Amino acid sequence: IANDCYRMGFFLISAKAFDVLERLDPDPEFWEGKRGACVGVFQQVIAGKAPKDDLRDVLTLVRSTSNPQVEYMVRIISKWASSNGVKL
Repeated sequence: IANDCYRMGFFLISAKAFDVLERLDPDPEFWEGKRGACVGVFQQVIAGKAPKDDLRDVLTLVRSTSNPQVEYMVRIISKWASSNGVKL
């Protein structure tokens, strides 16, 4: 489901599926899939193709991972949200 949704552009569903997989098995591929899907949601929000509220879900998913890249992603998304009047 995670990979199929990713390929179809349903990034939020993909990110949630990768999150479940990552919890069951901490394989780095699942983090990479979740990271890519979360960035996909962020891009869709910026392009106006996804609701801004989706960023809250993305931040929750990203923060549930213990990876050094998490803080960078959170900082970028939070900064964009702040600059664009999105309350997280």
